[in-house]
Amino acid sequence: MDGARPGRKAVAANTSRLRRGERMIAIAHTLQSQPYRVHRLSAFAETLGAAKSTLSEDVASLRRVFERFGLGRIETLSGAAGGVRFVPQRDPSRIRRLAEELAAKLSSPGRLLPGGFLYTSDLLSTPAVVEQIGEAFATYFADRGPDVVLAMEVKGIPVAFMTARAFNVPLVTIRRAGRVTEGPAVTVNYVSGSSRLLQQMTLPLRAVREGQRVLFVDDFVRGGGTARGVFDLMREFRAEVVGVGAFVASREPKHKLVDDFFALLVFEGTDRRGQPVVRPSDQVLAIR
Repeated sequence: MDGARPGRKAVAANTSRLRRGERMIAIAHTLQSQPYRVHRLSAFAETLGAAKSTLSEDVASLRRVFERFGLGRIETLSGAAGGVRFVPQRDPSRIRRLAEELAAKLSSPGRLLPGGFLYTSDLLSTPAVVEQIGEAFATYFADRGPDVVLAMEVKGIPVAFMTARAFNVPLVTIRRAGRVTEGPAVTVNYVSGSSRLLQQMTLPLRAVREGQRVLFVDDFVRGGGTARGVFDLMREFRAEVVGVGAFVASREPKHKLVDDFFALLVFEGTDRRGQPVVRPSDQVLAIR
């Protein structure tokens, strides 16, 4: 029938002559496009028209290539629910190099904004840059196993979105003001760590389920008030905050309202010429 979608057998027939390199490209693309999802070798066998033993050799070769070039991990899981999955994990040297490059860009003249903040919008709106930042967060928080990544509108969304993509989990955005169209919501008050002003954050009731593990990712941490508010908000949902990540954290104030967080960069302040000074965080330098 014209326009009919071909079945798996038809696909296998069309791909039975694939060379090894072609199969490996197809497998790598499938794994990377769906991080953490387990793919059965039997599904690859039907799609690519190859025996599972042959595909096992292809996967083993891909694993070695990915490890050699620091592209992430390809894991083989055994058992009834076994298969193959891709875990985005950047090589520590690549994360440090990324942090050094971004720190140099943010230390350039004209980056300093009123109130002691930095202009980062150009970097956080560049997909290639934000993708690398998201994978750096996914590497650091790999053992936390989040079910959801949280972001605070607006500037934290790009980094959080790419982090969520790396974990292959949903992104949930916290609003500063409730929206009627999103249904019943929970609103909490929190004190800004920088301005010391009372503010509000709100999240729809259906956005996070009880017992879920959430990772909060933001663009800038100064006093830690927003992150502290997220802990209070998630307490209302009976969800667990398993980590806090920030693109940039300011050195001052030294005592923040959250103790445990990961920052890619640290904003040290300004030099004698009034130019911003940004460096990779000690946490980045300690990654092994």
